This record gives sequence, C-alpha cells and structure tokens, in this order.
Amino acid sequence: MSGHSVDMDDGVAVGAQELLARAAAAEARAHRGLRVAVEDFFLPEEGRLDERARRALAALLERLIDGIEAEIREHGVRQLSGRGENALAHALATPGPSLVERLGRAGVLRDPALMAELIARVRQELIGAALPMLAPDEPERPSLINRFVQHLDRVLASSAMAVLVAESRRRAMPETGQITQAELPADLHHRLVWWVAAALAERTPAPADAQPLLDRTLCDAAQRSLAAYDEGDRLEAAALRFAAAIDARPQELGELLVESLGDQRIVIFVALLAHALGTGYDAARALVLDPAAERLWLALRGLDLSRETIAQIGYALCEADPRRDLERFADTLDAVMTIPPAEARATLDTIRLHPDYRAALLALRHPERPA
Repeated sequence: MSGHSVDMDDGVAVGAQELLARAAAAEARAHRGLRVAVEDFFLPEEGRLDERARRALAALLERLIDGIEAEIREHGVRQLSGRGENALAHALATPGPSLVERLGRAGVLRDPALMAELIARVRQELIGAALPMLAPDEPERPSLINRFVQHLDRVLASSAMAVLVAESRRRAMPETGQITQAELPADLHHRLVWWVAAALAERTPAPADAQPLLDRTLCDAAQRSLAAYDEGDRLEAAALRFAAAIDARPQELGELLVESLGDQRIVIFVALLAHALGTGYDAARALVLDPAAERLWLALRGLDLSRETIAQIGYALCEADPRRDLERFADTLDAVMTIPPAEARATLDTIRLHPDYRAALLALRHPERPA
C-alpha cells in the first residue's frame, strides 16, 4: 500500500512543481509589470510617446525587420537549394514566429541610436502628414518639387526626381506591408541585419551536424544584404542633395522653406534648413522635431528670415504637432525678433560640430549614472 501511495504522490509532485514554477514566474511578471507601470506614470509628458506614435513606431520596426528577414531568407534558401540541401532550405523557408518579439526579448532593440532614429522618423512622418496644405498664390503654378523636376538645369532636375523616387518608395511601404530597403543609416542597418540573421539561425530547426552549414549560409546572406545596401538611396540623403543643388540664396530661402511645409514635404524643409545652417540632416531634424523649438526659432532668426516667414513656419508646425502651443509660440516670436541675427547664430555654433563630438560632450555633461 505504501508503494502504491508513492506512485500517486510522484505524479502529483511533478504537477505541483510545475504549478509552483508557473506561479513564481507570474509573480515575477507582475513585479516587472508594476515597475514598468510606475516608471511610465512618472515619465514627464514631453518624454512620452503618444498612442499614435507608439503604433507607428511598432509598425515601422516590424516592417523593417520583416523586410530584412525576407531578403536574408530568400538568398539563404536559394543558396541551400543550389547545394542540394533541400531539407535545410525548406526549414529556413518555413515562416515562424515574429523576429521582432525575439529581438525585443533579447534587449537589442533598445539600442539608443536605433530607437532615436526610428522615433525621429516616426515623428517626422506624422508631423509631415498633418501639416496644413497651403493654397499657392498662383493656382496654376506647379508644386515645389515638380517645378524643379522640370528645371532646365539637369543637376537640379535629376536631384528633384531622385527625391520623388525616394519619397514614392517610402510612402508605398505601409501599403505593401514590407520594406524592400531599410532606409536606415548604414551603421544601424549593419547592426539590424546581423541581429536578424542570428535570430533566424536560432529559429530555424536544423540537425546538429547541419548547424555549421546554416550559420555559414546566413552569414553569406547577411553579407550580401549589406553589400547591396546604399545609404545614399535614403529619402533624407536625396533631399540633402536636392537642397545642395538648389543652394538657395538668403532672399530665396524663406519662401522655399514655407512652400515645402505647404506642400507637406517636411523632409525637404529639414534638408533646406540643414544646408542653410551647414549641419547634417539629423541635427536639423532634431531642431524641427523639438516641440519647445527654441533652438529652431533661433536658427531661423540666425538665417535672418523675416518675422512673417518665421510666423508662417511656426504656425504650420503648431498645427501639425499636438505637442506644440500656438499661443506660446506667438509670445516667443516677439522675444526672438529682438535678438540680432549674428547673436542668434552664435548660440547654435555647437550644432555644426561633428555629431559624435557633440554626443561625447552631452555624455560628459549629462552622465546616465553617477561617477
């Protein structure tokens, strides 16, 4: 009878251990969830992504990773099939759980540079889509970009057409559901490709003796993806080339900036601003996306733009971005116009420095942890 009792208790013990483990895991999850909720509650409003931005960021990240995964898998499957490794090719070709979740659990997607770029991209596109359309003074006059596509100067015309092509490719992405080009800065694309390749290796079922071949195949596929990537195809890069080709004179710049916002082409606005200030695209974009925007108003004043021009730009951005306060901008504009342009320019000298140097200065001035 005692032996009989031991057998029954054994079965109960196994179930009990599993239940206890699951309960402990649930407790840990609840603790983590509470900590996240508390941190979120105390986040300052200006640092929090709104729901629209969160959804757009999640969708962009998923499309980026899915697009890179599709490219690596396609090349890997073709390579394995060509070697007669049909079973391994089938395993790699078989869709599996989303790699976004796996990379998120690993923590690699918390990379500050990657998330800074994606958040800026999302905010830029949301603001661009919400900009108020301005009716042109001359109804028959073509829009800014179309006017330059028809320009007699071939450099101007080709650079304008390159912007249209890049813009069309990016705008088509949400409809297709897949990104054929990641359109990230090269160093970020490089990281993402290798993370995706490693996650694919982990997700693909393969016998132990076939694992080295799978690893080599995915390495080759990742390197092929990297070799084919051209950072110059990005919309931002094309817009910068367009701005450089225009090389707007001081008396032309204000009208072009206002017109680019009226056409809902915020990328061109940022590129024109970057070229005029002598900065990189990212530095100018940071000025434009900052909802407080003091540095942007100083930059525009430093370019000696008229009060009317700065007011038109400020109004458009306040209308497009719910984080901005139109009344506060109106009050700020009075103060901005009292500052001499040379003095306004001097306050922004640091944005012309190399971005890595500026990042190093910020890291020293605002350390994340106490020394």
